[in-house]
Amino acid sequence: MDSTRSAEWYAQLAKPFFAPPSWVFGPVWAVLYIVIAISFGFVLLRYLKRRLPFAVLLPFILNLLFNLAYKPIQFGLKDNLLASVDTLLVLATLLWALLVIWTRARWVALVNIPYLLWVAFATVLQLCITWLNR
Repeated sequence: MDSTRSAEWYAQLAKPFFAPPSWVFGPVWAVLYIVIAISFGFVLLRYLKRRLPFAVLLPFILNLLFNLAYKPIQFGLKDNLLASVDTLLVLATLLWALLVIWTRARWVALVNIPYLLWVAFATVLQLCITWLNR
């Protein structure tokens, strides 16, 4: 994936008025990936110590996979529609993860609220970009 060509491609897409500048995404995701790593690590360790069932770990695994798939889909394949489906899956698996962890480790759900808010915003943004560039 050529990052210069991908950046040029993304820059030429029609975007809604509320789209932040491209430079915002890197710092936001850097912070969120720390939260994701801590949360995923905690849940994974609890599962490995047999303190959480796989049913609690599963949505965290799926969320991470869908999250990591976004960049190759959006910037590698340059497929807005598939990227929209992916962002919806990120949002759905995140909600699922937060619901199943809530009664077992409430702090994990609470520290992920900024991630949830950003993913909700990013989903709306991606859906708008997909619509505007259909």
